[in-house]
Amino acid sequence: MAREIRIEISEEAYEALQKAAAARHLAAEDYAGDVLHADLTRTRFIEGARSFVHQHGDAFAARYGRPAAHPTGT
Repeated sequence: MAREIRIEISEEAYEALQKAAAARHLAAEDYAGDVLHADLTRTRFIEGARSFVHQHGDAFAARYGRPAAHPTGT
C-alpha cells in the first residue's frame, strides 16, 4: 500500500528537484519518491552487508584469506 508524506524543502532544493525530474521525464513528486526509495534500499543493503560481515567475516577470512594490502597503502 502506498503512503503519502508531506515535507517542506527550500525553493532552491525544489528547483533542483524539478530539473532532475524533468531530465528523467517524471513529475517532481514521482522522482522524489524514486530517490527516497533508492536511498532506503541502499541503506537496507549496507546494513545487511555489515551484519553479514559481523556474523561471518572471520569464518570467511579463515577459509579464503584476507585481501592483500593495496600497494600504495590506501
